[in-house]
Amino acid sequence: MAFMNTLSQPRPSFKEQMHRAREDAIVEAACRLLGEKGFETMTVDEVACAVGIAKASLYKHFAGKDDLCAAAMVHVVGRLQRFLDELPEGLQALQRLQALLRWLLELQLGDETPLLPSRNSALAQALRTCDAYRASMEEVHARILGWIAEAQAAAQLRRELPPEVILCALLARSTDPMLAMLRERGHGDAQILDWAVATCLGGLVSAPAAPERCSWPAPGC
Repeated sequence: MAFMNTLSQPRPSFKEQMHRAREDAIVEAACRLLGEKGFETMTVDEVACAVGIAKASLYKHFAGKDDLCAAAMVHVVGRLQRFLDELPEGLQALQRLQALLRWLLELQLGDETPLLPSRNSALAQALRTCDAYRASMEEVHARILGWIAEAQAAAQLRRELPPEVILCALLARSTDPMLAMLRERGHGDAQILDWAVATCLGGLVSAPAAPERCSWPAPGC
């Protein structure tokens, strides 16, 4: 039935395909410039120049900078959703969270758009009214919270911490200045990633249970 439905759908015209391809190129350029320069510094002119089109042509796709950058953030969350979908089935919950954290840190080291904008930035304010971004982030949050609950149930993460606290700690690392500071001090990216993952999860992972102390003399006590 799905095959028949696909056959019955009209194929996009060449003009529509070109329109979509140009829009995708615009969003990709906006993502790259957001990561490199930030929302406040990036301009629509720079995005249009990166794509090789006139600014007037860009406005045929997006009403303005807020609209364009919201689309770019939806694109970033879409990449995250695909990454989560493609994680191997056999991974434990904690391993999935470790892989997620490392991926977020790699984005930052690559000067790519962070998943979470600064809370006081104009971009964060624009995203509050972007339904597509909010819906995508809610889906991502629900999935990650499920893994956190699973890891806590398996005593892999500290059970006394609310899952929301662990979620925020993981996502906040994607904007942590520690990575840039370590790179400026000459450390390699692979080592920086290892340190960043270890220092973040170190305070979240459950510590091994301490051996019980005997209240009376006994062998081995």
